[in-house]
Amino acid sequence: MRPSPSPAFDHGAALRVPPAHDGRSWTKLLYWLGADGQALDETGLVQVSTPNGLMVARPGDWIVLSVGGQFHVAHAGPRTLDA
Repeated sequence: MRPSPSPAFDHGAALRVPPAHDGRSWTKLLYWLGADGQALDETGLVQVSTPNGLMVARPGDWIVLSVGGQFHVAHAGPRTLDA
């Protein structure tokens, strides 16, 4: 039996969006994102430019920088929707 081929993953680096009150980590995150990221307000939201358009990340979400140089947002846990 032949093993199935593995999918090609574009591994890179990742940073977690810190809580809004963690100024030192926010400075690090925004420096890392450069022109591809922008803090939206004091609640800890950050807007990130991704291949799929602008995405909003919240504290606890992961922002992944692929080897190809593109950012991606991985949301942590389920999202609640406002009615």
